[in-house]
Amino acid sequence: MFGAPGIVMVGAVLASYALGTLPTAVLVGTRRGVDPTTAGSGNPGASNVYRLMGRRAGVAVLVVDLLKGLLPALAALVLIGRPLALACGLAAVVGHVAPIQRRFRGGKGVATAGGVALVLWPLVSVVLVAAFLLAGRLVGIASVGSLVMAVGLPVGVGLTGRPLGEVLAAAALALLVVLRHAGNIRRLLRGEEQRTRRPDPAPRTLE
Repeated sequence: MFGAPGIVMVGAVLASYALGTLPTAVLVGTRRGVDPTTAGSGNPGASNVYRLMGRRAGVAVLVVDLLKGLLPALAALVLIGRPLALACGLAAVVGHVAPIQRRFRGGKGVATAGGVALVLWPLVSVVLVAAFLLAGRLVGIASVGSLVMAVGLPVGVGLTGRPLGEVLAAAALALLVVLRHAGNIRRLLRGEEQRTRRPDPAPRTLE
């Protein structure tokens, strides 16, 4: 019905979703005897892993989650073009935040969306990373930096003169991230959001 090119494109999008569902934080936590979906904030993401298991574990989760968005978008961009790169990038982020094998309960999508943005809008990404670091330093709360990046993404894409379709795709990525931060937003409004802090030294049994 779709023809060979259409089948290839559908397959690429489905493969991107499947890659996005890779439970990086859970896999890293399993090696350390910690389940990040039940410990700490309960979010299977780099920030929670950092607080629970230390810097090396947090960086490992961050890098792999970023690659889950970067690799599908980059492969589609090189092989076919920007429209499929946008679709594959969005699919990877959806896979991360709503993995079917975990009853659609995934992470918050910041790193994976960041990987997509690095491929498609590198200049905007550099500015947003700087904004994230500045917000984190001023406020000391990781979710504030994440929300600043999410809101800033479609704005930045629009200001760089990209087509409307790309601005809408960036807005969809931002919306996914913001929706997954609904609990953080409520805690921020109540003044109860957890600050990013250096984790306590990990017990030797977890090293």
